[in-house]
Amino acid sequence: MFLSSDDAKAIADKVLAYSKADACTVQIEGGLDQSLRFARGGATTNLASAEASLRVSSHIGRRIGSCSISHFDDEALAAAVARSEEIARMLPVDPDYVAPLGPQNYGFSNRYDEATANLHLDALADAAARVIKEGARIGVDTFGCATTARRFEAFATSASLFAYERRSEIDLSATARNRADAWSGWAGAHQFSADRLDAEQIARVACFKGAHDATPVDLEPGAYTVILEPDATTELAFWLMRTMEARAADEGRSSFARPGGGALIGEKLFDEKLTIRVDPADPLAPEAAVGFEGLPHRARAFVENGVLTTLYRSRAWAQKTGSEPIPFARNFVMSGGDASIDDMVRSVRRGVLVTRFWYTNIVERKNLLLTGLTRDGNFLIENGRIVAPMRNMRFNQRLGDLFSNIKALGPTRRTWRAAGDGGGAPAAPAMLVEGFNFSSKSSGI
Repeated sequence: MFLSSDDAKAIADKVLAYSKADACTVQIEGGLDQSLRFARGGATTNLASAEASLRVSSHIGRRIGSCSISHFDDEALAAAVARSEEIARMLPVDPDYVAPLGPQNYGFSNRYDEATANLHLDALADAAARVIKEGARIGVDTFGCATTARRFEAFATSASLFAYERRSEIDLSATARNRADAWSGWAGAHQFSADRLDAEQIARVACFKGAHDATPVDLEPGAYTVILEPDATTELAFWLMRTMEARAADEGRSSFARPGGGALIGEKLFDEKLTIRVDPADPLAPEAAVGFEGLPHRARAFVENGVLTTLYRSRAWAQKTGSEPIPFARNFVMSGGDASIDDMVRSVRRGVLVTRFWYTNIVERKNLLLTGLTRDGNFLIENGRIVAPMRNMRFNQRLGDLFSNIKALGPTRRTWRAAGDGGGAPAAPAMLVEGFNFSSKSSGI
């Protein structure tokens, strides 16, 4: 279910009118999603769904109780409010309590395109057909998914705040396997506007990578020079951004903690080539205008020329420390350079080109130790040339070390995230780094 701003506000106003609590907040989100999956030359499934949910939170004496529902008739709304108030009365006092926000000033975030929001299944079929056709031409089996989404989010408080945003999304993910089923290649993209998604380019890259018929070689675990394609860079930068939280640093539980107390804001922690910023007005990867609890997103750098410039800070922690609250971002832009992947390959005596990662997770948060697996296209580099496809590897890598050993960066581009995945769609460059730690071999393709 896709609600307009007026419809969402009318529902939120009803909820707030039912409230008998000291304060109340209402969050409504939902939308329309379509997807088409394909495999081995044809469509396999298509899906269209419409959903919406509402969460009401009642504040009673520094206690907060919440209730969520998925239908919005008057009886359901009144019952949800009553239930949230009942829950609030049963809970202990929240030591981190902050009252709901009042009206805020929000900037503009260009994440909605009317034509993209109104795409039909035939547009997805056309994107899939381009991948299937290229696979047939080259002689590889193709698999993938094309998706569109039309989403909205609304947030209201009893302190007279109302915020509403909408976004349109389209993504295409394509995997190609050689006919021996022994090797795979991948490419994908996500955009807020369909005219920026190049299905033919995705098809060419995925099928070219998947067409290798040589037996993949094994590489012994160890530290290697690696070239990370933009989607691989994004995955590592994403985890770096997830750990950049002020409270953990101030309490000494983070790699960003200053010995003796506080955070390392203002210190050079990474290579000077590293800059990561968030900006609702960015044309490549705009962040939402409205953040968690209704906080406005502003243009800001989190890392600038290797220097840590800020950290996420909840309203509760900002209140305790007398500092500015900074909402968590789902999008970010990592600044790039002018080196092409071909340039990077020519500069490597022995190393690995990595297409992307999966199954990534933090092992040691304080030391920024991340683990994961390569996927869908590793290539061994020797003496400035790609010489063979390479089997997948598990890695264990400290992100602080990784982002301190950047040797070259390519141009920044939007990278892939599944449409509907929280509206996140970062942008990052290809990156050449040294000392990347592959810890073990993987038998997966």
